[in-house]
Amino acid sequence: MNEAVSEADLQAYVDGRLDPARRAQVDAWLAARPDEAERVAAYRRLSGEVRAAYQAMLSEPLPEGLARSLVRRPRLRQAALAAAWVAFGVAIGAVATLELNASRPGAAQLANESALMARRAAIAHATYSPEVRHPVEVGAADEGHLVAWLSKRLGVQLRVPKLADAGMSLVGGRLLPGENGPVAQFMYESPNGRRVTLYVRQEKARNVETAFRYARERNVGVFYWIDRDCGYAIASSDLGRDELLKVAELVYKQLEP
Repeated sequence: MNEAVSEADLQAYVDGRLDPARRAQVDAWLAARPDEAERVAAYRRLSGEVRAAYQAMLSEPLPEGLARSLVRRPRLRQAALAAAWVAFGVAIGAVATLELNASRPGAAQLANESALMARRAAIAHATYSPEVRHPVEVGAADEGHLVAWLSKRLGVQLRVPKLADAGMSLVGGRLLPGENGPVAQFMYESPNGRRVTLYVRQEKARNVETAFRYARERNVGVFYWIDRDCGYAIASSDLGRDELLKVAELVYKQLEP
């Protein structure tokens, strides 16, 4: 991508936040770059999935007690909303233990953000794992280029785990939009066509660790955790919980510093 149109421009384009003049410039830029146009189309599909997944929750009124608290103490609004997401079950699925110190500032918000990551990972998996012709942007044959490219975009050195012990090989990967910047998705496949995706994002709060948690979004199971610089989510609609846990443990062991 050149300096004329940045990744931030593309994110704003997908979200409908560009003014008409800048939008016209991006339209022209994309018209001359079919590959980028296809990537933006994928961003739109994923963005639509996320909006659809959250629409019901966003239309719900705040619980009465929480609403009163926000009126009385506006500065607590962000913290109260984060706590409400956890308390009222917006964090998806039945979860395993989260090894966080409950008295540490920001623990509730961290749990909430981790659950959002899991949901986005599930949506991304559901969006791209059924693809036959274009499941990834860069194939496994160009793994070196793939890792260098995604590492540069995320701002952290990535490693691609080997899942041969789980009977899976790398298909490739792609760049996706995240809540706070680009994220990476790596796809793996077994000889009989079962697929697993690894979703990786850079963590704003460094040196944070959490234990595995499990969530299920429709038919997609997700194990997710945070380990220092990155958040990780392993997703699959083909593997059961126990199988997916074994894959997650295999990934974790290879990514340990």
